[in-house]
Amino acid sequence: MSDPLVSTDWLEQNLARPDLRIIDCTWFMPDAGRDAKAEHDALHIPRAVYFDIDDIADTDRDLPHMLPSPAKFSSRVRKLGIGDGLTIVAYDNNNFYASARAWWMFRVMGHEDIKVLDGGFAKWQAEGRHMDDLPDRRNVRHFTPRANTLLVRDLDQIRGNLTSRREQVVDTRSAERFAGTVAEPRPGLKAGHIPGAKNVPASSLVAADGTMKDSRALEAIFVEAGVDLGQPITTSCGSGVSAAVANLALARIGKHDTALYDGSWTEWGSQPDTPIGR
Repeated sequence: MSDPLVSTDWLEQNLARPDLRIIDCTWFMPDAGRDAKAEHDALHIPRAVYFDIDDIADTDRDLPHMLPSPAKFSSRVRKLGIGDGLTIVAYDNNNFYASARAWWMFRVMGHEDIKVLDGGFAKWQAEGRHMDDLPDRRNVRHFTPRANTLLVRDLDQIRGNLTSRREQVVDTRSAERFAGTVAEPRPGLKAGHIPGAKNVPASSLVAADGTMKDSRALEAIFVEAGVDLGQPITTSCGSGVSAAVANLALARIGKHDTALYDGSWTEWGSQPDTPIGR
């Protein structure tokens, strides 16, 4: 499997391809005071449609943007003009946070032909490439979900892993949140981390210019954090978004089979009986 990232040059050269779909996945934390959909409507990469991780989600659960059922996912992406046989390029305006999540979601649903724009919208805009505010109207297409549950972990599986130690858990929250020295941004959550987890902040995987670090630097970051790249890995974070940045980075260094704990700390930290590491 090749690099999961594509460059702005590549995307510009391939914009006219009829089998290409571009999705703007920008998402911000609720306290950021920004409206990602409004920003997309005002300015975006040509032909891009907005992929809302809060809408394309299991909204019946009380946890944020949980993975939806294959049927709901299929229904939503079909309306975006996304279907079988297409190449998808995901981007965002927030250091891979939501584009990596969308990349992971499509792979869970069995669609592997998806890439993430390296540097995202910020790099595209800084380079003076063409942008517009026109809606991209697409005909509904047929999307066949083929769920790959090997890429997803739930609460019971993470509980079981405390004993089996079959998988390493990589937590991408900040070092302070991981250590439990600061309060969680969502009220009512315990502070700390899943016992035995390793801390690799998502921000450490991104270079100063907003692109992802190269494979050699990424490998060094994981190894320095105590992660054995030869063993199974599951990622976690606050709510299952920035965790996918680690999955994306691991894919860049050749580990395409890493899973993600969808409920992440919002679920684990809200349970009355889950143990906490500090």
